[in-house]
Amino acid sequence: MSGTISTEQALIYVMVMMSGVEGRIKPEELAEIDLLVRSLPAFKDFDRARLATVAQECGDMLQVKDGMQTVIALVREQLPSRLRETAYALAVEVAASDLAVGKEELRFLAILRDGLSLDKLTTAAIEKSAIARYQTI
Repeated sequence: MSGTISTEQALIYVMVMMSGVEGRIKPEELAEIDLLVRSLPAFKDFDRARLATVAQECGDMLQVKDGMQTVIALVREQLPSRLRETAYALAVEVAASDLAVGKEELRFLAILRDGLSLDKLTTAAIEKSAIARYQTI
């Protein structure tokens, strides 16, 4: 893969991968990605008008053989270690946004955790935090 991506692109790629892991992107997940890009400090310098283009770029890369591994490696290369936990947290937010985390999403989180060299204790804490935020009454 030639070229590099921005830090913001890397974070968006993670969210797009999570959203598409079940073979289709749900409206709730798209809305969550948009909300996260609009509201989080990590995206303060990102041109939101580029969101659809960046998401499509990621989708195109995922269509080739070993696309997911290639994109995860690109994300890992681009993100400083302090933002790898952020990337994982964004993936968890997207997964939780429709209040149903399936097997494919759990499998992707494990792949992402390993691909970003995150420890299980840290990722468990991120997941537990999302569970607490998305509880229903």
